[in-house]
Amino acid sequence: MAAPLMEKLSEYLGSPEPAVRLILSILIGYPLALVYRRFLFHQSAFVIHLFHTLTGLSLAVFNFGSQVYHSALCIVIQFLFLRLMGRTVTGVLSSFIFQMMYLLTAYYYTATEEYDIKWTMPHCVLTLKLIGSLLALIEQSQLSAEQKSSALLATPSFLEVCGFSYFYGGFLVGPQFTLRNYLRLVNREMSDSPGHVPNSGIPALKRFCLGLVFLLIFTICGPYYPDSYYLTDEFEAQPFWYRCVYILLWAKVNLYKYVSCWLITEGVCILSGLGYNGRSEKGEAQWDSCANMRVWLYETTPFFTGTINSFNINTNAWVARHIFKRLKFLGNKMASQISTLFFLAIWHGLHSGYLLCFSMEFIIVNVERQAQAMVKDSPMLTAVADGPLYPLLYVVQQFIHWLFMGYPLVPFCLFTYDKWLKVYSSVYFCGHIFFVTAYLILPYLRKALVPRKTKSDNKND
Repeated sequence: MAAPLMEKLSEYLGSPEPAVRLILSILIGYPLALVYRRFLFHQSAFVIHLFHTLTGLSLAVFNFGSQVYHSALCIVIQFLFLRLMGRTVTGVLSSFIFQMMYLLTAYYYTATEEYDIKWTMPHCVLTLKLIGSLLALIEQSQLSAEQKSSALLATPSFLEVCGFSYFYGGFLVGPQFTLRNYLRLVNREMSDSPGHVPNSGIPALKRFCLGLVFLLIFTICGPYYPDSYYLTDEFEAQPFWYRCVYILLWAKVNLYKYVSCWLITEGVCILSGLGYNGRSEKGEAQWDSCANMRVWLYETTPFFTGTINSFNINTNAWVARHIFKRLKFLGNKMASQISTLFFLAIWHGLHSGYLLCFSMEFIIVNVERQAQAMVKDSPMLTAVADGPLYPLLYVVQQFIHWLFMGYPLVPFCLFTYDKWLKVYSSVYFCGHIFFVTAYLILPYLRKALVPRKTKSDNKND
């Protein structure tokens, strides 16, 4: 009965059935979190893990049917790594290689030239969770203070791994959270005092409503900025300025589908208690443990790094903690950065568009950091930036910021080189030209605009 009902609902809403199933599954997290908090919060850990496992499995079956066996198989294999290899380099490498190869093989056999909602979508989230669960078992002496906060003191049970993996607040689209935090939730340790968690209803409602606002914006505006328009003769016939503005607006609108999903699932995590992050200096409860978006920063920052730091926060934190910081042995920060971005690219998929997107991110971020350092070290540029022209500069900077945020997103969303190459050709590779030129001339501008004393001081620093 569910299939015909979903077909009718998706037809009524004018949305693809997989998208409707996904949104419904995310929203179902709220009543599930209420059931957990109202009836199961003080039950035994066995009952809670079983509840989280069965509800998450049900959502997986509802969305992907029999393909749920992929996640189940990887969870079983990961548990065997945890039990049989544990805190060993062999265990970590075996876990990393198996989980990533399984994901990449899945990408290879299921890839299409369109964005599809299929079982690989939650599986990429699960892959990081499972790899992180074994990395959290590494000996404490080998970890930084940040890594110790997520480290496990003992090997988890099979039911603990299942509950963590299928937890309804993060299985489908994230956010990433640590196994240690999940176990603290089940053991009623995410609180001010044992067994007591501050009321999470209002904070959860705020994120839910904010998520609905962004979902509404995307639902209304999304049809006006489809990916397919890039490949039409009409787009090519438009003047250059129009094509650039379309890229800017398309990026802004289409990113809201991610923003809305993450805000709504964050509300689920808050309602369950998993989002609790202690109290502030003012004594107010903080609910940002599972925050995947800093909405105000995302909407107001004129910097690329600001957008990156406010978007998909928990995935970025996972990669920084488990990939970037563990590459210290390379002895080169830039090499670690390139390796981390390469990991992120293949984690998203095997299409060439992902590699191009993250390579552009590398170039853009490094150029921006050089430009920021130059402005900071130049009294003249600092005076201009802080002067009466700032509002005008802010508008110009925001235009450049979102134009070139959209520029690398084109290959990210179009996937294959024949598509993104056509779009880039239509805008004359303006992003590449702009940032490569900036990278080449910034050292000379710095010499001309930054006093020597400042340069020597920075060198000594």
